[in-house]
Amino acid sequence: GVAGRISRFNEQTSDMLRASVHWVIRIAMVALAAIAIYLMMMFVLRGFYLAGLGFVLACMALAIVAGSLGRQRPELEVETSYRRSIFGAIIHFIVGNPVMPFVAILVTIGAVIFTFGYFGKHNNGVEFFVDTEPENAIVYVRARGNLSLAEKDTLLQEVEQQVLDIDGVKSVFAFAGQGGLNQNTGGAEAPLDSVGQIQVELVDWWVRGTGTGVPILNEIEERVKNIPGIQYEILRADVGPASGKPINIRVSGQNWQDLLASAATVRDKLDATEGLIAIEDTRPLPGIDWQIDVDIEAAGRYGADVATVGAMVQLVTRGLLLDTMRVDSSDEEIDVRVRLPQKDRLLSTLDTLKVRTNVGLIPLANFISRTPVKKLGQIDRYDAERYFMVRADVAEGLNANEKVTELTEWFEAEIRLAGSIGYEFTGDQEDQAESADFLKVGFTGALGLMFVILLAQFNSFYNSIVVLTAVIMSVAGVLVGMLVMGQAFSIIMTGTGVVALAGIVVNNNIVLIDTYQEYARHMPKLQAIVRTVEARIRPVLLTTITTMAGLAPMMFGLSLNFLDGGYTLNSPTAMWWKQLATAVVFGLGTATVLTLVFTPSLLAARVWITAGALSGFRRMRASSDPMLAADLALAKVKKTRHPDTITWAYSEHDVLLDRPNSVTGAALAEQTQANDAPDADAETGTAPKKDATKSPLKAAE
Repeated sequence: GVAGRISRFNEQTSDMLRASVHWVIRIAMVALAAIAIYLMMMFVLRGFYLAGLGFVLACMALAIVAGSLGRQRPELEVETSYRRSIFGAIIHFIVGNPVMPFVAILVTIGAVIFTFGYFGKHNNGVEFFVDTEPENAIVYVRARGNLSLAEKDTLLQEVEQQVLDIDGVKSVFAFAGQGGLNQNTGGAEAPLDSVGQIQVELVDWWVRGTGTGVPILNEIEERVKNIPGIQYEILRADVGPASGKPINIRVSGQNWQDLLASAATVRDKLDATEGLIAIEDTRPLPGIDWQIDVDIEAAGRYGADVATVGAMVQLVTRGLLLDTMRVDSSDEEIDVRVRLPQKDRLLSTLDTLKVRTNVGLIPLANFISRTPVKKLGQIDRYDAERYFMVRADVAEGLNANEKVTELTEWFEAEIRLAGSIGYEFTGDQEDQAESADFLKVGFTGALGLMFVILLAQFNSFYNSIVVLTAVIMSVAGVLVGMLVMGQAFSIIMTGTGVVALAGIVVNNNIVLIDTYQEYARHMPKLQAIVRTVEARIRPVLLTTITTMAGLAPMMFGLSLNFLDGGYTLNSPTAMWWKQLATAVVFGLGTATVLTLVFTPSLLAARVWITAGALSGFRRMRASSDPMLAADLALAKVKKTRHPDTITWAYSEHDVLLDRPNSVTGAALAEQTQANDAPDADAETGTAPKKDATKSPLKAAE
């Protein structure tokens, strides 16, 4: 094929350089080829994609020149004998007797169970997505009272000035009242008593230093909390999937009073829980609204109606809409309203206003009354039930899932909510549960498809189950990686790593079992297992080592800058992939041990169980068959006898045929029992040894 021709060309060119060019020049050529690879790669990264061809040629040149530096090995004589390697001897020790395969299986299963148990008690928690370095934040300024827009802006300017004086802040956008730039807040809404917001952009992380984003936000908090007359709330605009506050509790029900009481109970619990910050709820804010009631009967006696009364009230409040108009500076229509001068926009003005009727000017006070009522900003429903939201953030360094578990235990300990009021965790917890369910279904579906494909390939239920068992048990390596690297189990990134790991693990086991099935057609099964592991250890280790080495920089958060040179650690982008890389690296390392030790043990266990079952069946038959009993007794004696030694010699007929290295003589057996010696042990596959030390020829085992 083409690849073979290219390989032969490279080898021949290397041999030619080795024979005709001095080694010093060849070393210089290696350096030039490496420089050419670097330059071509830089051109490709800068958009000169035609340099990719030069990159390929430079790599080919480096392979040729580097190959010429090695010594030319002499051709080895072909040996037909088989010598077991050290690793093969270890595998033979495990699979060559009926006890060790089961010991290896039990030890492996015990280690996996211990890993799961230890991780359950000493894990670093579970999180929805990776916690990365903050780049942006929103500071909500909260204040209560009937504040005008100018008063809100005055409070906001005071907070804005404090934020601008902090090192590490790149830019600040302030919005009094409603408004603000679009941010990745994950559905998080501003607090109900918010009078404005300040959107903060931090200096780029490579300028301010890695790990400085949270301290900058902490400094903002320290300065803002000393401003009198306001409260504040800082929301990090995380990179990645949008998310608001990690703890969101929806309290819902039909009874209004019970709903208010239950929301207050949940709010008090969150206030008393250590580690929860920025707690808020959506209950109506304290305040009053003025309710105006019109006595329709009295108004009718004066010839007035509700519409006329409403128009007079609007003169005191928002203004009476006359018309709309368009201006050049706006794409939308602008309302034209008329209302009383500012000095007359008072509630007491309603007592002196007069409405024109058929009978003349009549004071409004004759047929209206105003009553103060509790302020109700909005009405929210979910599935036809009114609800309130109670939200909270988690202090830095704490895990939100642990707090959710604590709150769930508090809810379930006894009836906490009044009447028929219910509760539900939403937000991050809801998304996390949906993602976890999706990954479970996806992983289970992947295992099912793998099983179908393996069954069609191997035509064996047992071998297919062996492969899937190794895939499932490799998850223990992922948990070990989370513990060693001190990472939390991310539903998104670690879960994706587990699914990706399954594909690599199943490939190694498929190759191993396919090779075993091929060998088992030509030799005893136990011997086939040993030969299979010896044959596949190199490709399995190469696959594992190259994959782990390639993912190691990602696992440690290392980013290389090929354009400008240098490297960085734990950049915001690199933080996304640390948990996924950790899952694959540690999981693959564990899966390699499973592939080379656990899988052969399972294969050998099947052989020994089958042999034991057949042996037991034959013993049962021997009780009624004397000839079979005699055969079993003879086979037992045979196992205790040492193999006979046979000395080989050659006759004159061999010399006449010009056979090399032949000697005269006849092939004689030193013991007559040699004729009855078995060719190979049926169970272990060990052939009798034949002494060929007296012959110039090597005897094959």
